[in-house]
Amino acid sequence: MVRVPKLTRAEVAQALRNPLLYIAERWTPEPRTVRRAAMSAVVMAVVIVVTGGAVRLTGSGLGCPTWPKCTDESLTATSAMGFHGAIEFGNRMLTYVLCAAVGWAIIAARSAKPWRRGVTRLGWVQFWIVMGNAVLGGIVVLVGLNPYTVAAHFLLSTALLTVALMTWQRIREGDEAPRPLVGKAVAQLAWLLAVAAGLLVAVGTVVTGAGRHAGDSSDVHRIPIDWKMVAQLHADLAWVVVALTVALWFVLKAVDAPIGPLHRTRELFLILMSQGIVGYVQYFTDTPEILVGVHMFGSCLVWIGVVRVLLSLRERPVAVAGVPAPAVEQAEPAAAG
Repeated sequence: MVRVPKLTRAEVAQALRNPLLYIAERWTPEPRTVRRAAMSAVVMAVVIVVTGGAVRLTGSGLGCPTWPKCTDESLTATSAMGFHGAIEFGNRMLTYVLCAAVGWAIIAARSAKPWRRGVTRLGWVQFWIVMGNAVLGGIVVLVGLNPYTVAAHFLLSTALLTVALMTWQRIREGDEAPRPLVGKAVAQLAWLLAVAAGLLVAVGTVVTGAGRHAGDSSDVHRIPIDWKMVAQLHADLAWVVVALTVALWFVLKAVDAPIGPLHRTRELFLILMSQGIVGYVQYFTDTPEILVGVHMFGSCLVWIGVVRVLLSLRERPVAVAGVPAPAVEQAEPAAAG
């Protein structure tokens, strides 16, 4: 039987006053553990989007008709609420799993040696986004699945995914100043691609808000616009993003860019093609629920691909103990943070 060490009164006071510091002084995770912790937050950011879509697609958006309780009398779903109550309450419970993943990432980053304050701050940004989105999710329920709040809920989840990816990337890099791997014009083309992809995601939320999957009953308010017209705009923007991706790949080849940006751009193109096929099939088959869910998962992959393209356009050398980092020649500003 393992004996639990007895804490002194001073140690208890320190643990209560600053638990992160207390853990950091007694635990040094391996770099692999820190990377896995950051990746767990990325995975859960995607899972919460997909399960949130499942709530809407199964018509369970008001399975728990109030918030923060499930009903006025019960904190949890009851058997009388049936399938929809279980789906909605289950999605709420996954928020705690997401919090645990983000918390693990923060603890691992804070305990790593040497401590990198910037990485820990990114972890805390994730935490506050999760808290804000949890409150926004409650508002979504309280206002009866208003499509504008549903769209904001999804966009905030996309922001969480962005920061989680940045955290994972920063853990794998050093703390030297970012060094651009491509010229300013190439970086601007990549940022134009990112803006177009952001518009694509935003217009996709309008398609959702005007479409037939309201999330509960047909009485739920919808965005008063022809959803087929918005879907066409969404498709047009998708082709713009594809064209910019192809253009970026050819430009990278022309300037003999490093292999990293080329691979990330090629991966994004393949994701876009797959997502486009799913999008057109769901449009011409009257948006079946399963394909809409796959399309939502694909939207996460598209955004991951876009962010990885941006992050691949610069590097942060890792300084080895006793060996200075490579000198950085006069260069243009980095393409991404």
